[in-house]
Amino acid sequence: MQIPTKTECYQLIHEMGMLDHIVAHSFRVCEIATYLADHMIKQNIQLNRDLVHTSALLHDITKTRSIKTGEKHAQTGARILNDMGYPEVGSIIGQHVRLNNYSFSTLPEDVEIVYYADKRVLHNKVVPLQDRMEYILKRYGSDPERRQQIRQGWVETEKLEDKLFRYLSFAPEELNAITTENRESDFFAYRESMETNL
Repeated sequence: MQIPTKTECYQLIHEMGMLDHIVAHSFRVCEIATYLADHMIKQNIQLNRDLVHTSALLHDITKTRSIKTGEKHAQTGARILNDMGYPEVGSIIGQHVRLNNYSFSTLPEDVEIVYYADKRVLHNKVVPLQDRMEYILKRYGSDPERRQQIRQGWVETEKLEDKLFRYLSFAPEELNAITTENRESDFFAYRESMETNL
């Protein structure tokens, strides 16, 4: 399995012209996804930490572009990573809006960790699922059919949350308080790296 290096991720983020607030969101999703993966790995859940980390960092790689084009950024992001030779990363990016399969009886999977982390981060803050759903409904629920799809997806996301936290020693609401020293330093390291290479 091939996974892009941190430098390659930073370069791709820069080349795609990602807006700073989307980059900040991506770094926060990456932090939460990696934190969850680390705790599950300690419980002997078979996850690929590097794959989770990188896929979370790049999950919105075409989001900035999609604002103008209207493209489905999960699909186009997946295509870019597939074309670069990273199909496993591409597969996770392609499912960060909606999972291909919701399975509540199996052990947690890498794709579920990234999907769930994204659903817990509003802009760059960790929020309860309900808050994130209300934001998505307001922003993307332009018609009754779309709102119904979002609500149905949220029922499945709440079930996924129950599944994931069966393997964690803390509750979902405790995730809100998690901060790490390197969160802002990672973002600034990215900015400094890009300024140095320009």
